[in-house]
Amino acid sequence: MKKILLLSFLYLSVARLFAQQDPQYSLYQFNQMAINPAYAGARECLAVIMDLRKQWVSFPGAPTTIDLTVHSPVLNNKVGLGLNILSDQIGAKSVTGVYGNFAYIAKLNSRARLSFGLRAGYLNYNFNFSKVNYKDDNETTITDYNKSNSGNIDLDAGLFLKTNSFFTGLSVTHLNSATMYHANYTLTPTGSASPIGYTNTYKLNSHLFFVIGKSFAVNENFLITPSLMLKSISVRQTVDLNLNFFIKKRVWLGVYARQGYGLGFLAQFYATDKLRIGYSYDTGLGTKKALGSSHEIMLGFDFKKIQNKTVTPRFL
Repeated sequence: MKKILLLSFLYLSVARLFAQQDPQYSLYQFNQMAINPAYAGARECLAVIMDLRKQWVSFPGAPTTIDLTVHSPVLNNKVGLGLNILSDQIGAKSVTGVYGNFAYIAKLNSRARLSFGLRAGYLNYNFNFSKVNYKDDNETTITDYNKSNSGNIDLDAGLFLKTNSFFTGLSVTHLNSATMYHANYTLTPTGSASPIGYTNTYKLNSHLFFVIGKSFAVNENFLITPSLMLKSISVRQTVDLNLNFFIKKRVWLGVYARQGYGLGFLAQFYATDKLRIGYSYDTGLGTKKALGSSHEIMLGFDFKKIQNKTVTPRFL
């Protein structure tokens, strides 16, 4: 019976604690293709971005995310093509995926571009029960569960609008709500002669992302850029509020507040006109402080020099 209760608690805990199945990003402003396929080609160059996030570092089995995105405009900036590679580890659960991105870029006027994006890929799910630590050393897991490794096709879509000083995007991930894992098994409780059947299913929930930001030029060397990101999963919504400053056309500094969690700060530095290095730190407040702090590092490389504009933030 202990084994049954433990397995049930484990699955319920994962479902509640990690209802947001998509990775959390604090540097999303500088790598929007991670959450929106319509962003492909928006940097108007061949852009390569690597992102590493260690979340809740004091919490055993906390999320670790590695994300690689590559994208570029083609056909006279009318189409954006891209590639996403993702690895997300949470305790005994790991998810890896490879996606191809396509965006159609419509020129609204001399300053505004509206993109329509689609992303399709294969997502692999694995839950390794041999990594589960049991409080009671006499407890063991089910042999078949050590083989829980499966995958499915995953589909995303989005819109992205940008001008010289404004951006907004709307995207939905897991449009097809793919079932990643389904298993039937039986257990015989201690003291019982009859086995009991159980079913476990891991299904992707659609996530909605809405982002919006606007730059205000104080002078040629100083921009103020407030932005907002809304995330919605089922009936749960969270909001990130950011206030960023672009200094000397070289350094981004910012602070942000995450609803229901805490506060953080970020920085991005242009080591050269092509190479940028980003870092963010956040920590929970109140009861969330026990989870510990989170760190995120980003490296971005643009293979074509971006032409500076009067107030254009370089992450657009």
